[in-house]
Amino acid sequence: MTTRRRTTPPWWFTLPALLLFAFVVLVPSARGVYYAFTDWDGLDPHFSFVGLGNFTDMLDDADALAAIRHTLLIAAAVTVVQNALGLLLALGVNSAIKTRHLLRVLLFAPAVITPIVTAYLWRNLLGPDGAVNTVLGARAQDWLGDPDLALWSVVGVTVWQYAGYSMVIFLAGLQSVPQEIHEAASIDGAGPLRRFWSVTRPLLAPALTVNLMLSVIGGIKLFDQVYALTGGGPGHATDTISTLIYKDAFTLGEFGYGIALAVVLTAVVATVSTGQYTLLARGERAAS
Repeated sequence: MTTRRRTTPPWWFTLPALLLFAFVVLVPSARGVYYAFTDWDGLDPHFSFVGLGNFTDMLDDADALAAIRHTLLIAAAVTVVQNALGLLLALGVNSAIKTRHLLRVLLFAPAVITPIVTAYLWRNLLGPDGAVNTVLGARAQDWLGDPDLALWSVVGVTVWQYAGYSMVIFLAGLQSVPQEIHEAASIDGAGPLRRFWSVTRPLLAPALTVNLMLSVIGGIKLFDQVYALTGGGPGHATDTISTLIYKDAFTLGEFGYGIALAVVLTAVVATVSTGQYTLLARGERAAS
């Protein structure tokens, strides 16, 4: 009887895919990083190398510093509220209520709507004569025109759209928890809160890791909702790094500076996501 030898495909089988990836992703990214060190306006083929000038200009640019602050604030608020609400919704629809399947569909539905459509819908609802102010009556607010409320309105719309997405991931984690463990804990006298904290919570660590990573990265890169709801206004009250990149590059023609902002955004996403994943991975190992 002859035995078959397991062979490993030659590495050069991957060469076409690697070349395509380099052509589509690596080369444009490298050229983009190069332009971040120039004063290119996006049209003129002649431009000058300015070194770190664009990056040092950011330190004196109040709008850029405010945009970075707004970006981190939105990412933190969206992450906390979206995941807390998503977990509560998942716990609710994981129960034995008869309408749980319908509720899952309805709660997840906003996540499949195009973000720009959602933003325009809520811009009408939150407008001075919109449905929200009509319901509030004398307590009506200028939700998108007040600098103190506009940023939180953007956070609220983002959470409304993606809380169902977090719910589905948490729901998958909840349904993977063996029922026998809950029954054993119940027999030992553990109440609902104790069972959740001591049994369910540690086993939800992988789902929590996925949700936190997605919500943090999505919050940092947020553009569609902000631009459609407020355009970064009033003034620069809701500008994020993404909206400022668009304005500087495509409105003001400062492509070099805009690309420098994009490099900063990439560095922020990479740093935050790597740090977060490291901490969450440690938590998962400790929980297991």
